[in-house]
Amino acid sequence: MSWLERWARFSHRNRGKVILGWVLVLAALVGLAQAFGGEYENSVSLPGSETQEGMDILQASFPARAGDSADLVFQSEAGLADASIRQRIEQLLADVATIPGVVGVESPYETPGAINQDGTIGRAAVRWESLSMDTPKGDIESMLEKIDAAEGEGLRIEAGGDIVAQAEFPEFGSEGLGLIAAVIILFIAFGSVVAMGLPIGAALFGLGAGTMLVALATRFMTFPDWTAQFMAMIGIGVGIDYSLLVVTRFREGLHSGRSVEDSVALAVTTSGRAVMFAGVVVAIAFFGLYAMGLPFIAAVGTGGAIVVACAVIVAITLMPAFLSLVGHRVDSWRVPFLHSTEGVDEKSGWYRFSSAIQKQPLPWFAVGVVSLLVLASPVLDMTLGFTDAGNNPPERRTRQAYDLLAEAFGPGFNGPLIVVTELNGAGEAELARVSQAIAADPNVAAVTPPAVSPAGDAAVWTLFAKTKPQDEATGALVHRLRDDILPSATAGTALDPKVTGSNAGSIDAGDRIAERMPLLFGAVISLSFLLLMMVFRSVLVALKAAIMNLLSIGAAYGVVVAVFQWGWFGGLLGVDKGPVETFLPMMFFAILFGLSMDYEVFLISRIREEYIRSGNNALAVRNGLAATARVITAAAAIMVAVFLAFVLGEDRIVKELGLGMATAIFVDATVVRLILVPATMELLGDANWWLPKWLDRLLPHVNLEGVEAHEVHPDATGGATAPAGGK
Repeated sequence: MSWLERWARFSHRNRGKVILGWVLVLAALVGLAQAFGGEYENSVSLPGSETQEGMDILQASFPARAGDSADLVFQSEAGLADASIRQRIEQLLADVATIPGVVGVESPYETPGAINQDGTIGRAAVRWESLSMDTPKGDIESMLEKIDAAEGEGLRIEAGGDIVAQAEFPEFGSEGLGLIAAVIILFIAFGSVVAMGLPIGAALFGLGAGTMLVALATRFMTFPDWTAQFMAMIGIGVGIDYSLLVVTRFREGLHSGRSVEDSVALAVTTSGRAVMFAGVVVAIAFFGLYAMGLPFIAAVGTGGAIVVACAVIVAITLMPAFLSLVGHRVDSWRVPFLHSTEGVDEKSGWYRFSSAIQKQPLPWFAVGVVSLLVLASPVLDMTLGFTDAGNNPPERRTRQAYDLLAEAFGPGFNGPLIVVTELNGAGEAELARVSQAIAADPNVAAVTPPAVSPAGDAAVWTLFAKTKPQDEATGALVHRLRDDILPSATAGTALDPKVTGSNAGSIDAGDRIAERMPLLFGAVISLSFLLLMMVFRSVLVALKAAIMNLLSIGAAYGVVVAVFQWGWFGGLLGVDKGPVETFLPMMFFAILFGLSMDYEVFLISRIREEYIRSGNNALAVRNGLAATARVITAAAAIMVAVFLAFVLGEDRIVKELGLGMATAIFVDATVVRLILVPATMELLGDANWWLPKWLDRLLPHVNLEGVEAHEVHPDATGGATAPAGGK
């Protein structure tokens, strides 16, 4: 008897104690998190990058310039030189200067070039002591309230920059919509209120435990504040998925005539094992984010892995007690026309569907592959970058300020670049050479004179490109400055200028992600391949899973490019054309590779279980698909509903995440699992389960199916031999 079976039977006989134990554990975690938990922080660093080196110099020598700045853009048809207009602007700037966190205000009347040629539009810079993500939202809102009070009567005031964008970021949580969708989908899938409620309850237990553990971990790690929303999205999805699989297998046991205890044991020793392995694969994908070298992204991956681990633990420890508690009442409060029997039903539509595909596997295989390749084809034209405020909805302050600045001074004024250097004894002549070299570049619209620090140990320039921040030409300018212009201008001197600022930081982050993406892909795919091969004792099953998961992710990439970069249906979704955010392919891969592997494990583990019992590959595929298609479809529908809820938000990045992930899950649960898997496995026959003998000896043996059976080995002719010695 395996430890899982022993635990399942213990949970059945001691269900009250197990449930009470979990309640006490969750209560203890809540108490510990409140007493010792830290806070989420939005500190963003790029260790080893030139941006970070420049920010370190700014922090040491120009603390007033180390934070982000907000642009206050003024427009008046009467002209900014009008006495009453000027008085109101200067009074507003004086009021803004009193806000905590504001370290300096640059008036358009005192800054050369800060008012356009016809004198109707001007720009004031409000400098903050911290970066936008570290700035208290209340301070930013205080500034915006002062702006609202000052404008009107012939004076228009808009506010822009990353600081303001931080306050404008919509607080749109899809957790409630996702739970409502889950309730509806589970009710349709199970036709029973009790059966529907079990996965929901388990998911909330797992999410609660995971959230409290991460709250405690904030004492030792820095987690961005959007980690909580990310964990909620993942925790609800996988928590319901994992518990859904266990509940389904439990009901199958009851419907086949087993006792409640035996059905609990069956569910935990079969589906429970699959859940454990699926959770390991998802966690590996999340931990793969450490390969990107971005601490805040790695922290988000850690949060995701923690909530997935909690979902697994709940599914195999608490769910057995829940199932034992409800017993045969799991089908209570059911709707007859929605209720169906779990397990293999040769009369079911899924069984007939699989049979139809297996009769003509090659055409179905071709249709599936061509469909995915067509969806993925736009990825060949993918342009990565960071969208700027010009892609924001027209009604936002940041978009209004962006448009005014672009109209008055050119688009580059929306994303200034900062050049900073330690002087190391250099004088005015050396600084003048740097200014001249920067100004000579054809894409530089303007550059300020060098400002020397109070201690006389560093100098800083602010320059504006002629192109908008998200334009590829702006990125090219940054690289040109670093690789050619500045080294040439400072050759033979002690100067070592660094190009920094939020715009340069976005470019550095994009470069690092692009550089390390192959490492992430290679590490996650390789480890997942090895685990699949170890569990399913097959080279081809593992290889097929990796390839098909990549096809699903490729389809998601393609849809995102078509909608957000090419503009297809952009008006319907309320988005403008722009590049795909550089970090999204990385996040998509880490999230979707793991979640897609869930469905692969659920399906293949059941197919292999049927194959071990029968030795008939074609029958095993039909039975496996018939037994799992409904649960996979329900699980995927829940995920798709949760992710699509994000498309209803206002933020472009949130929309990209929602649409991309919903596309991948939908494609994976339909085209891949329901068409390509049965077609491919029919074409390969018994070769699906081929594993070289030398590799079989090397790999550890894991009985994922949880059945007591002898392995069936294909003979040399491709047919099944009599059962050989079991494991």
